[in-house]
Amino acid sequence: MATVSTPGGTATADVLPLTDGFHLVVDALKLNDVEVIYGVVGIPVTDLARVAQASGIRYIGFRHESDAGHAAAAAGFLTKRPGICLTVSAPGFLNGLVALADATTNCFPMVQISGSSERHIVDLKQGDYEELDQLAAATPFTKAAYRVDRVEDIGRGVARAIRSAVSGRPGGVYLDIPAAVLGQVVDASAGAASLWRVVDPAPRQLPSPGAVDRAIELLAAAERPLVVLGKGAAYARADEQIREFIDTTGLPFLPMSMAKGLLPDDHPQSAAAARSLALRRADVVMLVGARLNWLLGHGEAPQWNPDARFIQVDIEPTEMDSNRPVAAPLVGDVGSVMKALVERTKPGQIAVAAPWHQELAARSAQNVAKMSQRLNADPHPMGFYGALRAVRDVLHQHPHAYVVNEGANSLDFARNVIDMQLPRHRLDSGTWGVMGIGMGYAIAAAVESGAPVVAVEGDSAFGFSAMELETICRYRLPVVVIVLNNGGVYRGDGINTASADPSPTTLMLHAHHDRLIEAFGGKGYHAATPAELTTALTDALASGGPALIDCVIDPTAGTESGHLTNLNPQGVTATDTAAGAPPKR
Repeated sequence: MATVSTPGGTATADVLPLTDGFHLVVDALKLNDVEVIYGVVGIPVTDLARVAQASGIRYIGFRHESDAGHAAAAAGFLTKRPGICLTVSAPGFLNGLVALADATTNCFPMVQISGSSERHIVDLKQGDYEELDQLAAATPFTKAAYRVDRVEDIGRGVARAIRSAVSGRPGGVYLDIPAAVLGQVVDASAGAASLWRVVDPAPRQLPSPGAVDRAIELLAAAERPLVVLGKGAAYARADEQIREFIDTTGLPFLPMSMAKGLLPDDHPQSAAAARSLALRRADVVMLVGARLNWLLGHGEAPQWNPDARFIQVDIEPTEMDSNRPVAAPLVGDVGSVMKALVERTKPGQIAVAAPWHQELAARSAQNVAKMSQRLNADPHPMGFYGALRAVRDVLHQHPHAYVVNEGANSLDFARNVIDMQLPRHRLDSGTWGVMGIGMGYAIAAAVESGAPVVAVEGDSAFGFSAMELETICRYRLPVVVIVLNNGGVYRGDGINTASADPSPTTLMLHAHHDRLIEAFGGKGYHAATPAELTTALTDALASGGPALIDCVIDPTAGTESGHLTNLNPQGVTATDTAAGAPPKR
């Protein structure tokens, strides 16, 4: 009951409890098991973060929306639930959109929720605060995009966003909520009635028995079969089914970088150390949650056997035949497909010929010996291999630590050197090869798992998200950042012959990145030898808190674009012209 003023005096009247859009968004998220929001606050979403925090949802505040978005994307990969990113309108939304588009490309479930300007002003282009048609901007880069125009539709919008993000092939979803809707007041009971919990948003999709039998027959007839495991296989959490199929059939397998650890890297059937030979010689290839995109050379010769026949396991039917003909498409979720393969394969039906195993084993031993020579060399100044050997050896004592990895040479060398024993413990720049994912991914891995995280960063890649060191320290997260500092993009010995300015690839060779984290209360280390790096990483992991190791690398170490030099168009350089050299084509 409440007292109200009337023309004739005062009277009592029933006043119904009220709520608003801020609370309804939070209530809808909680109803759908959202536990963490990653974001950057400001007009008009600051109160949404406050309400979320008061409700028990953990809010992790970032310094840049792109980093918050990358964290939400990584959370989606690690949990199979949509990671939630909260941004302000217009510029903040656009910053987050980079990560949202990357999540869609990587097939990570993520929802970006952004406040936006008044629709009637935006549509007439009257010049509202941070005016932008965000729904139109987001649509081309996402799996789905929605706008909530009425407070009573908030529950519907959240439900549609969550289902869209995780159903079928996962991806990024944008949810636009204008400021007026967030602030709109409504009867609390009516608001509560407008919310609902999404039921079975990612149901199993079973393959047809005939498709399974076709794939088994193709593998059984192969002389040189190979299984390629992609990050879709890791995301599926079908670990037991995949291991059982590989172990019972004896098939050699090749893990893509984020699928490392589905089976231990030292598994006897792993062909990772003989990758080039395996792709060039395999006559039947089974892709499990992997796509024949640029990361696998589009399935084309000379990287691949031109006569190879493909089996592909994917939940998205249109992925089949994207580059090479798929002789045995297996459309369904990875877990259901692998379970069906195990159940329908008769004992002894798939038998890998001994010569194929022997050929792969011989090449693996040869390549391992070459790698050992590189790792055991001790040049001064330190090279990538010496540094990564030290990191690898320390991580052997911490198998539950998560590894985040980005850069050009830092990424290429690390994925070959640092072996993984557990699934979903390696996160890297993924399908787009995006630089700047490092700190966002590291923060998400620490928040979602509570386990220690080691981020192995090139000095250039680290710069994209370095300010998130403050976020790591503010939340006291167990993240150790290793900056492989060779003073440049690719390498630090670039020369500008035209002026006194640094070359396009030159950074500050003598930068002390360790002092950055010390400014925020974390522990900084400086390492110039493998022994110093071993000591620093051991101590940093033992501390259980934020730390950064500035690892000094030979500025002449590394190659342009790592293993992707062929993707750089070659033009005429100033040196070529001066020397009278012909144009490079």
